[in-house]
Amino acid sequence: MTLNGESKKAQRLANKRRGTFSWALWDWAEQPYPTIMQTFIFPVYLAGAVAAEGSNPDAALGIATAIAGIILALIAPVLGRRSDTSGRRKFWLMVNTYILVGIMVASFFVQPKPEFFIFGLVLYGLGSVIQESAFINYYAMLKSVTTERNIGRVSGYAWGLGYAGGIILLLVSLVGFIMAEVPWFGIGTDDSVNIRAVFLFSAIWTLVFSIPLMLRVPEIAKREGAPKESIIKSYSLLWGQLKSLRAQAPETFKFLISSAIYRDGLAGVFTFGAVLGSLAFGFDQTDIILFGIAANVVAGIGAAIGGRLDDVLGSRTVIIASLVGLIIAGSSVFVFYSAGTITYWIGGLALCLFVGPAQAASRTFVSRFTPHGREGEVFGLYQTTGRAVSFLSGTFWAISISIANSAFGSTGNTIWGIWGLMVILVVGLVLLLRVHPRPAVLNA
Repeated sequence: MTLNGESKKAQRLANKRRGTFSWALWDWAEQPYPTIMQTFIFPVYLAGAVAAEGSNPDAALGIATAIAGIILALIAPVLGRRSDTSGRRKFWLMVNTYILVGIMVASFFVQPKPEFFIFGLVLYGLGSVIQESAFINYYAMLKSVTTERNIGRVSGYAWGLGYAGGIILLLVSLVGFIMAEVPWFGIGTDDSVNIRAVFLFSAIWTLVFSIPLMLRVPEIAKREGAPKESIIKSYSLLWGQLKSLRAQAPETFKFLISSAIYRDGLAGVFTFGAVLGSLAFGFDQTDIILFGIAANVVAGIGAAIGGRLDDVLGSRTVIIASLVGLIIAGSSVFVFYSAGTITYWIGGLALCLFVGPAQAASRTFVSRFTPHGREGEVFGLYQTTGRAVSFLSGTFWAISISIANSAFGSTGNTIWGIWGLMVILVVGLVLLLRVHPRPAVLNA
């Protein structure tokens, strides 16, 4: 090989690495949405400062989440299918990213007055749909920015970057805006402007850190000869799409079903983790945010380690080990509940340690064993199947607590809710054990 040829090869490798890092950085870029807007600050602000007293804002947030889930379940398969054929996978990822930026900016204008509550709910639900839609195209890019040898490591690294971003976001929010006697930039605290400023900070974060992906990750090619199809036509072809996937990649199809169940259990761990800490262990808002910071540290470490193991042991093995670890840790939180807050810190962080690798390895498994050219379509189904059973964690959580209240003739049995989540994880694990660890895929 000539010197010039070696130079070009080195340049291609450097461009590939920059593209891979830029793809991973999007996990960091979008982190304000799950951390700030969905979990720790915006919903708490809506329920505590915006909603009228006695208006059951927790139920309203649940309804908004359910509506968003239904909408996403209906549109996700079509969005994924159309991104595969149109050659605009990156384009739609960036469109969704900047719509999220707009939603975060708009959230700044949700004042702490009851008349702004519905506006806040709409933003909360809409953001959920947009973020999950973005994930379809983002996950579908994974195979194009990795190789068979490093796909697990890159996925875990990206997930770890996201958790690291969450740590910084929570620290900045807590120290610079929420707890500060004089919030940064001298913005004051009237009308909760210090809390609302966190939403603007989040928007700027996403806007800036999403730029590398836009510039350095190549767009996929348009599928030549693919007929144009209307949205209605896309829906009419959905059933055939499911049947062909089952024939072409049956183990991937089975994995979509099993992962839908255990991923809802993973979501429940985070969704109800703050509630568990507050109601069962007596944590206040500051304690919860501090726990959230620690949880992101531990989850990020777990995701990075899991990513390394993924490439060596396989995605399915990492997921199985993580689910077993989650079941043991969750059961321990209940068994040692009487020990007090130390149980929540140790058991809760142990849960977070295993959530990261389970999440990262799940998207890696789908990427590894999806037929070439159907990545967006399959990740659309990945999102849809997850949303289709998204009622499980909330339902089983509530049923477990209700049974305990009925059995003991009292309320305040929040700790029993953890058994509902453990049941979901066990069912998901049993179904996953029936999936082949390295299934064959027929590429059409």
